[in-house]
Amino acid sequence: MSRFWSPFVHKLEPYVPGEQPKIANLTKLNTNENPYGPSPKVLDALKQAINDDLRLYPDPDSSKLKQTIADYYDVETNQVFVGNGSDEVLAHIFNALFQHDFPLLFPDITYSFYPVYCQLYQINYQTIPLTEQFEIDINNYPQKNGGIIFPNPNAPTSRLLALTEIEQLLQNNTDSVVVIDEAYIDFGGETAISLIDKYPNLLVTQTLSKSRSLANLRIGFAIGHVDLIEALVRVKDSFNSYPMSSLAVNAGIEAFNDQNYFELTNKKIITSRQQLVQDLVLLGFEVLPSFANFVFVTHPQYDAEELSAGLRQQGVIVRHFKHTRISHFLRITIGTSEQNHQLMRALKMLM
Repeated sequence: MSRFWSPFVHKLEPYVPGEQPKIANLTKLNTNENPYGPSPKVLDALKQAINDDLRLYPDPDSSKLKQTIADYYDVETNQVFVGNGSDEVLAHIFNALFQHDFPLLFPDITYSFYPVYCQLYQINYQTIPLTEQFEIDINNYPQKNGGIIFPNPNAPTSRLLALTEIEQLLQNNTDSVVVIDEAYIDFGGETAISLIDKYPNLLVTQTLSKSRSLANLRIGFAIGHVDLIEALVRVKDSFNSYPMSSLAVNAGIEAFNDQNYFELTNKKIITSRQQLVQDLVLLGFEVLPSFANFVFVTHPQYDAEELSAGLRQQGVIVRHFKHTRISHFLRITIGTSEQNHQLMRALKMLM
């Protein structure tokens, strides 16, 4: 620790991302990346965007991408905010909307970046336990709070909260912002964006990293009431007024425009997920209902950490979490059919 650090830095516990291995020929099922590449139209747009214009600063408002998102979701452009991945968007949300006297509420098992942002921005928070079946119980949230946030489907549990329940939560919580983090919504859920005009305290975030295969380009966005968007813009313009490159903007536009490719690859992932669940159940695994591009599984007879280590020795990487409530679970990204077969072959050798 350096004596030159600001005092609060000594207490920070940074987010630990999933491993990005340097070893070749590994079956990588640990970070929920899309197993299929971006749309060919995205690749063509990137080739065209690599020209002399790279010497120029990009549009600080990313207006063309905002318009594309607004058109896609049938909202106004002033209801859209974009940033370098949903993590940056979330960081601005925590800074702009969650610094209040009452604690921020989120599940005890959820995206592990949330408590990191709370540390960074010195936000008081309270975790709300999931049920024994790892579901979000909205009846536990009506209390004094400085905001509510959770992923839907939740991560890493993969469980989905129905849109009717989200609306019930909004009806019971009108005095603070409710953020629905929809990083995985395209794999079987129904977006809450349809509710934003009815509930001015609702903000929905999404990413192009998962269902649109653009994790490397870092494209995220939020949709909500214009007052919420203005708060995010104020923070963004006080931090980095040029957040998105022209490459990311052009790629994002074409990713939304190629609806056929989007639907095709999502269908492949959902079909592979259904088959993988069946195969895992036949091996004795218990699998939580999944509406994401991953499954959350446990086996009554095998230690999850030992299984994870054994899979790695077989050339397959999955994610194991140390949190007490879920230390007996593994999170497994849905891969291609061949990657899923490699996973099953490796598991059978260990069991």
